[in-house]
Amino acid sequence: QTQLFGVLLAAASNFLISVSLNIQKCAHLRLVCQAEQKPYYRSKLWWCGITLLGLGEVGNFTAYGLAPITLVAPLGCVSIIGSAFISVFFLKKTMRTADILGGTLTITGIYLLVTFAPNVPQELTARQVQIYLVSWPFLVYSILEILIFCILLYFYKRKAVKHIVVLLMMVALLASLTVIAVKAVSSMIALSVKGKMQLTYSVFYIMSVLMATSCAFQIKFLNQAMHLYEATAVVPLNFVLFTTSAIISGVIFYREFQSAALLSVFMFLFGCLLSFLGVIIIARNKKEEHLQIPFIDCGHIPGQKLTGKIQPDSHCSCYGTLNKEDDLVKRQS
Repeated sequence: QTQLFGVLLAAASNFLISVSLNIQKCAHLRLVCQAEQKPYYRSKLWWCGITLLGLGEVGNFTAYGLAPITLVAPLGCVSIIGSAFISVFFLKKTMRTADILGGTLTITGIYLLVTFAPNVPQELTARQVQIYLVSWPFLVYSILEILIFCILLYFYKRKAVKHIVVLLMMVALLASLTVIAVKAVSSMIALSVKGKMQLTYSVFYIMSVLMATSCAFQIKFLNQAMHLYEATAVVPLNFVLFTTSAIISGVIFYREFQSAALLSVFMFLFGCLLSFLGVIIIARNKKEEHLQIPFIDCGHIPGQKLTGKIQPDSHCSCYGTLNKEDDLVKRQS
């Protein structure tokens, strides 16, 4: 029952996140359309979106303490398919065939994930976390992860290689540490609330620092990827790499598939594959939207009212620039 509650909480939290993102975007679009511009943080609609986002993240944090990582992490696809369908109502977008197909595949994958997910005890104490930290599978995994991360960081810093795969691979490697720490911290807090105090152990604070540090650097590289590449490329690839990394870390650190049957493992992986495919289909060929600015504002001119704008020529598609043919004629003359 605890695991089922964690699953429902993770799904609801990710749905809240998708609603919050659409509300925030709707608030920004409304502010742009207003005659009198004001900061976005003065918008009640924007703060409503931020509040929902905070609730969603808290729900996700709690869900990691109630259900396995291998089940909570893939449920992040709920926010992606939820955003695709909610945007029809908030942003008046048209529903595409790809959205329906991708949503169907993703929901089928979620059903398989929930049905064949590992059923492991969630009473995770501080002593168990200490044992897992010094286990040889995790030590080998940590060494390999650090080596791969250092190689990627070398290409990123020294060779200025900022390919989307390099950036999102670093995000995924950091995310594996983040989800390990989040589950440990969340579980220890949950046990402490129930009366089994775990906050006196030093491992709680070690995992808290690891969670905060890895999350901060993860956001840094993810923002870099979002700055250099379109969201339609970053979102599905980041989801696939993040989920894969989280599942591997859950299997190695928390041994979540230790006693699972082979058929359950196969069906679980098949459910992950369907979810990945559904997210990719939803994001594929989705055009980036840019705000249409009807004029260029040159700012305030002393002695004139704020009506002096550079308007585009009604017979030309250019904004005060020369056509290529006119420019060539002037050069020849």
